Amino acid sequence: MEYIQLRVFVAQPQWNLHVDDPDEIDEDAMSARRGRQQIFVQCVPGLERLLESELAVLGLRTGRRVRGGVEGEASTRQLYLANHASRLATRVLVRVAHFTAESFGALERGVERVAWDRYIDRQRVVVRAASTASALFHTDAIAERVQRAVTAGSDRHLDPQRVHVRLRQDRVTISVDSSGEALHHRGWRDGKAKAPLRSTIAAAMLAAVGFDGGGPVIDPFCGSGTIAIEAARVAAGLGPRVDRAYAFQQWPCFEPGTWASVDAAAVARAAPSVTATDRDAGAVATTVANAARAGVTLRTACRSLSDLEPPGEGPGWLVTNAPYGKRVRADDLRNLYARLGDVARDRLPGWQVAILTNDMVAAGHAGLGLESVLATSNGGIAVDLLAGTVPAAE
Repeated sequence: MEYIQLRVFVAQPQWNLHVDDPDEIDEDAMSARRGRQQIFVQCVPGLERLLESELAVLGLRTGRRVRGGVEGEASTRQLYLANHASRLATRVLVRVAHFTAESFGALERGVERVAWDRYIDRQRVVVRAASTASALFHTDAIAERVQRAVTAGSDRHLDPQRVHVRLRQDRVTISVDSSGEALHHRGWRDGKAKAPLRSTIAAAMLAAVGFDGGGPVIDPFCGSGTIAIEAARVAAGLGPRVDRAYAFQQWPCFEPGTWASVDAAAVARAAPSVTATDRDAGAVATTVANAARAGVTLRTACRSLSDLEPPGEGPGWLVTNAPYGKRVRADDLRNLYARLGDVARDRLPGWQVAILTNDMVAAGHAGLGLESVLATSNGGIAVDLLAGTVPAAE
């Protein structure tokens, strides 16, 4: 299955912000007149195609893919939906202005013309700036000027509103963050797990091998349960996040009725079994606690890979974040993959297998003929998702 990055755009009625060239057409203003919004949906690099496919399924109009995100257009409801329902997105940014600025004066004039009263009421503003090949290159100074030009309050009881400013060849793009806390924070993790797998990567692993909730899933190296919980919520028809708020809910232009229709859309259903095992009893205990917070039921056990027991129902998916070389010696890692291959052929013929690894050579010892279907980074380590169908034992 192929996935894509998405940028979605939100229209604003006061956008004519090409301050150095007043005759230049502002695409954001045109979008505003159409009642749509330009947005950019961020993701972990490598997940762009998966994200684009997901957003298309959600009904968003996708646009250009770039590394780390996808462009597009969305209605207000679709903006809320992208935040609420995307399992792969990291943030959803609303583009509020595009203009050219070769001086700080031009930058400030462009910023002042944004309809900030749509997005900011009494909360503080946090500005993040980046600049490439532009006359204005000092990012701290850029952030300071934008901060000064934005009218904001200081209510410490409200979460700060993030504003992103990017300059490329003197072209300024200003965005507001509609998500708030990063979307890979699902709301069920206790925060104590060491180097947990990011939830958006777990979701991408499942999506990349076509998991749609229609069959059993096993993770024999469950850690804190991230993959199993993502799979269980997909299978149960539940959204990715639990009891969390979004930045757009603090905006003056927030539409409670529209949000209510998005928030109430999910309908829980009966789900096939999801099994999470690990030989570390502490990991299993963490998985059980996380699953309870996530509102899902898992089959769990403290057992080694050699003791893996498939559920009674037909072929399904074995999806796992296998130990990396930094956690085990090279010889032990090769033996682990070889044992994984033996167990899969003996007990899981016809199943789909997906393994996240940073050692393609060691993974080859599984002897399952797996191929890379996704390349990304987890915790700063380059990893590949290897996938394939388990052949029958000879």
